[in-house]
Amino acid sequence: MSNSPVSIPRIRKPEWLKVKIPASGDYQKVKKIVTDHKLHTICQSGNCPNLAECWGAGTATFMILGNVCTRGCSFCAVATGRPTELDLDEPYRVAEAVQLMGVKHCVITSVNRDELKDRGMAVWAATVNEVRKISPQTKLETLIPDVKGNWEALELILEAKPDVISHNLETVKRLYRKVRPQAVYERSLEQISRIKASGIRTKTGVMVGLGETKEEIFELMDDLVANGCDVLTIGQYLQPTKMHLAVEEFIHPDLFAEYKEVGLQKGFKFVESGALVRSSYHAERHI
Repeated sequence: MSNSPVSIPRIRKPEWLKVKIPASGDYQKVKKIVTDHKLHTICQSGNCPNLAECWGAGTATFMILGNVCTRGCSFCAVATGRPTELDLDEPYRVAEAVQLMGVKHCVITSVNRDELKDRGMAVWAATVNEVRKISPQTKLETLIPDVKGNWEALELILEAKPDVISHNLETVKRLYRKVRPQAVYERSLEQISRIKASGIRTKTGVMVGLGETKEEIFELMDDLVANGCDVLTIGQYLQPTKMHLAVEEFIHPDLFAEYKEVGLQKGFKFVESGALVRSSYHAERHI
């Protein structure tokens, strides 16, 4: 009897998931600005498949509040652990980088900072204000984390009035405990509802291929529309490492097209739906 370990085959990626290797001069320019200003991007930390396209076009999604998250979501490639002290100079460096890059539509996101009373929202507001000060022509989109029901903290970013505030639902309600064990589906919906009530354009993103059904995606759409969500992005989940959740299914482009059509029929103003779509993909179009 053989003692060789049994190899469990992984689902092979289909042709439509192949991406280009970064090479352009614009890509190198963005990389240098990010490095010189000691900044983080979700493009790098989240292993985004669109890094080459976006950086090659001179855009990037900045990630503030450090590079270590207080949560350990089973789908996310960002490092988990004890964050470093707040970098209060970070808002100024982000603003300077935005100006140097000549960004017309700036997307900013962050790690979760659950150990902070305000969840880091004061730094969020400072970053928005600094970008506005140094680059007033730039449109601002903020992809904020779950404030865990701290609605006073949420007010800090609402008062800064970015053009778009996004908060990702990530997956269907049934899979929350598996995918986002420290988040609550209904609480995230309420956060989106409160953002909408402030008069700011709302947005969210979800992943597919985690074992959800079509009917569950349609129910999620209904919940989002009922809570005032304007823009929805839908993309294929890709396993960052063997330690993360496995891909249950690679969704065919035809189903992504159907999701877009149904989403628009249900009332979203914009729906970006495709295998390589991520939260900030084509974000400038959603204004």
